[in-house]
Amino acid sequence: MPDESGMTLHLDPRAPWVVSTHELGRQPGMMRQMHLTRPAPAEIGVDMIGVPKDADVELDLRLEAVMEGVLVTGTARFPLRGECARCLEPVTSVSEVSFQELYFYSAEDAAEDDLLLDGDLLDLEPVFRDAVVLTLPLSPLCSEDCAGLCAECGVRLADAEPDHGHEVIDARWAKLQGLVSEHNNDQES
Repeated sequence: MPDESGMTLHLDPRAPWVVSTHELGRQPGMMRQMHLTRPAPAEIGVDMIGVPKDADVELDLRLEAVMEGVLVTGTARFPLRGECARCLEPVTSVSEVSFQELYFYSAEDAAEDDLLLDGDLLDLEPVFRDAVVLTLPLSPLCSEDCAGLCAECGVRLADAEPDHGHEVIDARWAKLQGLVSEHNNDQES
């Protein structure tokens, strides 16, 4: 895989998201199934929710040798952590995504954005990252019926009394409200 300078980077076979395809031997029709648990990479998420760094990600993979490269089909199960977009309470859940990607043997067969094998190695992290980010909710909720926060005092409405409310005075009459208070004080004196 080339970096920004055009230099070819070689994958580290010990990296957690790097998988060897050596057993497939570049023979179309060969297949290998794998179940792996990997630590989540850093910074996978959107503003309000994401996958915690180093959380366990369970992967079920099928690697298939095809004419152009290795077709990877899989599912990933992982925890999510964030906060509710309405009430800011913590939100946790477990999610699952499916993905499929073809890793090409050579750059001649691949388009500019296609992924390439590095010898017998492939890197699953970019595929996992893309699959997860595309499925994350932009506005996660602690519950579908979350009422959010009170716009006047900021109390979480789910924790408030059922008749929670605030007296709202029309801005056009606000000056008169002050006069009523002054008039009542004058009469008491």
